[in-house]
Amino acid sequence: MEAPNKGRLLPANAYRKLEAGETYSPIVGAGQGMPEVTRWSVLMALGMVVIFSAACLYIALRAGSGIEAAIPIAVAAIFFGRMRARKSAILENVIIQSIGQASGVVAAGVAFVIPALYLNAIQPTWWQIFLACFLGGALGVVLIIPLRKHFVADRHGELPFPEATAINEILVSGESTAGGAGRILLTSFGLGAAYDFLAETVHAWNPGLSTTSLLGAAGDWLGRIRVELKINAIAALFGLGYIIGLKYAAIIFAGSVVGYMIMVPLVGLIFGGSEPLVYAGNSYMVSEMGAGAIFSAFIKPIAIGAIATAGVIGLIRMRKIIAGAVVLGFKGIGHKGPAAESIRTNLDMKPSNVLLIQLGATLAMGLLFFVVCLTAGDYGVGASLLYSLIGMVIAFLLCFLFTPVAAEAIAIVGTNPVSGMTLVTVILSSLVMMAVGLSGQTGIFVALVIGTAVCTALSVSGALISDFKVGYWIGATPRKQQVWKFLGLAVAALVVAFVIPVMDQAFHFLVEKNGMMVSNEEVLPAPQANMIAAVIKGLMTGGEQPYLLYGLGALISILVTLVGIPTLAFALGMYLPIGINAAVLAGGFTAWMVARSGRTTREREARANQGTLIASGMMAGAAIIGIVSAVLRLDWTSYAIRFVSLGKSFEVATTDAGATVLRDSSASWYDGFLGQFLGLAMFVGLAIITFLLARWGAAMQMRDEDRTPPAN
Repeated sequence: MEAPNKGRLLPANAYRKLEAGETYSPIVGAGQGMPEVTRWSVLMALGMVVIFSAACLYIALRAGSGIEAAIPIAVAAIFFGRMRARKSAILENVIIQSIGQASGVVAAGVAFVIPALYLNAIQPTWWQIFLACFLGGALGVVLIIPLRKHFVADRHGELPFPEATAINEILVSGESTAGGAGRILLTSFGLGAAYDFLAETVHAWNPGLSTTSLLGAAGDWLGRIRVELKINAIAALFGLGYIIGLKYAAIIFAGSVVGYMIMVPLVGLIFGGSEPLVYAGNSYMVSEMGAGAIFSAFIKPIAIGAIATAGVIGLIRMRKIIAGAVVLGFKGIGHKGPAAESIRTNLDMKPSNVLLIQLGATLAMGLLFFVVCLTAGDYGVGASLLYSLIGMVIAFLLCFLFTPVAAEAIAIVGTNPVSGMTLVTVILSSLVMMAVGLSGQTGIFVALVIGTAVCTALSVSGALISDFKVGYWIGATPRKQQVWKFLGLAVAALVVAFVIPVMDQAFHFLVEKNGMMVSNEEVLPAPQANMIAAVIKGLMTGGEQPYLLYGLGALISILVTLVGIPTLAFALGMYLPIGINAAVLAGGFTAWMVARSGRTTREREARANQGTLIASGMMAGAAIIGIVSAVLRLDWTSYAIRFVSLGKSFEVATTDAGATVLRDSSASWYDGFLGQFLGLAMFVGLAIITFLLARWGAAMQMRDEDRTPPAN
């Protein structure tokens, strides 16, 4: 079915297959002179990279899902470009979006893997994080370049490119309507920032809502049987729910209900006798454990098994895409374009340069692995050289095999199976490294650095193929998209290399509970990284693992798949704390209500269309403030949060080991009914303001549409 041609300037054959002898002519022809890479477009793009790299990483760490950065970046490019004395050209906006999109993909590569190092008590340096991300991303770029023409031109109209289509429509039709969209994006950014600043930095109210406090005696009774509903009522999570919609928010919450409100009480009921439960090398007195302790000890391993199995199921479902894409990758080796490709709109980087960068990035990864092995102190120069060479080969081969898979998946269904492929990467890397004698903490380090590089490469290749398609529709120069993508990757890698250590220093991925070091599930749950950390620890250290619980999670994933429920969403719901998922559900429900308000079909659609902008802006603003809040908790800011917080008091203390730490205590009103009631009221107020924003944005959209001349 032919997609509707909503863009005023798009040719009629933009979204359909071409007839015999027919060609596609982009909006900006190869011979037209139009600004593309300018000082404005590059600086604007880098600003977007900084903001959205930090925001995407923060949201992924807190809720296991990232922000789709491409659409808000495209809107921002048009909006700010219209404010210039010379209105930005459409090709400048393409470059801004293309460079800026590096933010989300690099953040995904980091959030899925790097926290697994911290969870295994390994402290990577900032430059190790930077190199793993940048080198993997660079490989993702140069490995997909030879396949650009196949995806974007040879199969024009055959592949739907859902994400690229949405971006393309914004860049084209947004020339006349992005004014209102830009105002909505900026307003929602300010709303998210202000709300979470007051809630999480100033502590003006308590966002940690609980039925135990709000329901009085009834809440106490429910707590005694280990049934407690929590809501982490912050704008970052509300915005996430708003953008993913009610369906997936409800599925994620259903996973929480099964894990936290059904399984936890059952474990307490069945094993809560007078005798301790001994399992996987640990002894548990279940009768004395609260709901949170039971969840951490028994339900999280089940959820980890479910998440891992969901990733494998995703790969099995895409087996035809994977097989075809791998064959396509081999066909792209040594690809050299014909003379016709010398025209501007078909111009790629020189094949010799592409191969040179592939070689350089691969050798640099080998050097990184060598340094990691050597500085760990467990292996000499010879052994470190052997392990680094093997790791280098593994990383390149897996990037080579999986990057076309990621591109094909994005082009067909708009979803990148990156978590499943990353899990496979970590398992294969661990098995090979163990076979040649590399194990323990150093083995974990090397295998996870390989996983980070491959994960980033997959994310980048999938995003870049969408960039290429947008450029093909509009008439950008592919070579410029490719070359300047490296700058975006470098800046994004620097940002995440700063943010990850800051988040760990401020909140810690590992925290002490009941004498044990466990994942900080309330603030930094990072579900994919926890899954990978558990898997690799079991492989590399040989310690006792709760394999029975992993297997139970795998069984749940299979059953959920057979029922027809999105498996990964349900599995993530089982892992994430119910407070996070309840806030996500609130955002999804608000989006559902907004989309059904309005007197006419047109008005309802216009209000629904505001969702991406409102949610993206809100999450970005909240995330930036979240990072600011983390920085205010660090010693090099003199623990500045002490001077702005109302509901919590912070004091600097010295541990027995001589370390300086920041400890907090809550005021009685903050933890009690008053603080939580204020939090509930403000959360409801956030939903109301969001509705008003959607109504305002819809009115501006319809007004702009009425002023726009009809398509020719």
